[in-house]
Amino acid sequence: MRVSSRGDVDPFIVMDVMESARALERQGRHIIHMEIGQPGSPAPAGARAALADAMAQDALGYTEALGLPALRQGIAALYRRWYGVDLNPDRVIVTSGSSAAFLLAFSAFFDAGDAVGLGLPGYPSYRHILKALSLRAIGIPTGPQTRFQPTPALLPEGLAGLIVASPGNPTGTMLGQAELAALAATCTERGMALISDEIYHGLHYGAPAISALQVTDEVCVINSFSKYFSMTGWRIGWMVVPEPHIRRIERLAQNLFICPPHASQIAALGALDCTEELERNRTVYAENRLLMLEGLPRAGFSRIAPPDGAFYVYADVSDLTNDSRQLAADILLEAGVAVTPGLDFDPARGHATLRFSYAGATADIAEGLDRLARFMANRRA
Repeated sequence: MRVSSRGDVDPFIVMDVMESARALERQGRHIIHMEIGQPGSPAPAGARAALADAMAQDALGYTEALGLPALRQGIAALYRRWYGVDLNPDRVIVTSGSSAAFLLAFSAFFDAGDAVGLGLPGYPSYRHILKALSLRAIGIPTGPQTRFQPTPALLPEGLAGLIVASPGNPTGTMLGQAELAALAATCTERGMALISDEIYHGLHYGAPAISALQVTDEVCVINSFSKYFSMTGWRIGWMVVPEPHIRRIERLAQNLFICPPHASQIAALGALDCTEELERNRTVYAENRLLMLEGLPRAGFSRIAPPDGAFYVYADVSDLTNDSRQLAADILLEAGVAVTPGLDFDPARGHATLRFSYAGATADIAEGLDRLARFMANRRA
């Protein structure tokens, strides 16, 4: 059968690592999962209760293409609570996870062949989705000097748009208000679309993250219930777009997705009221973060970028290997710890980096660090 070159995307390596880890688990091995960015906590109790109530009373059929009005209003209220932004709920578009939001945004704001800039290291699916839509992903190498975030000076000419992520994946570093405002101003000056990935907002360990909506209305903001709200498998997210583009997104959403999952929307609405439980989860991540920042250097992974948010540590392992994929495979097989090769996040330089996730239970993180220390000691012996 004839095929399209748009399907020739690279694999999402972390998913391959997870499958390898689960294959070992099926053989009876106990694996510590530091590869996947999945909270160890379940969806909030209020979310589950809201869905149980709805299932007893409602058929849960199609909803509005842009999402339940009550959920859109609840998300708008979240922006007032978190950022002091008075947001028109009409601008909130509920999506089937942030992945659907990226599909909608890239389809709405770019034409085939357009060049879209993104910082490297960065979330790999940006590149892969862009390619599948016949768009060109232009990697912008970043490093410790800019805290792994793009700056106006690094942006090449000829871009139709820019994707920023703060806190970023895999580094957990954040853009300050001045830095984000400078990038937004540059995009406006150059006629570029700005897309701000904010799916790790709420997961901070000092000052809260700044939303792009605090510095400009000319932005498409994407967020999700997956991370802070611990609802990865529910596949529910949202985007905020400028008012002139609401109907454009709606037409795409109607045709591509019909509507977001009704059940997940009900649960998401319930999750918005679960602040106390969600903040307890963040306390666990904060404890895990400290364990990682102390334990990884002791094990021998000393070149790390201390994360401001999210739940990852990105490590330079160029002193240990020039093949991070093989090193990750060795760690999994010998130590029983699943970690992600940096090639997922930076095709050119990721051969010398690893990402460690601390989204799991604290006891698992502690055990994983002990195993990593033994692995490294044996490697040095």
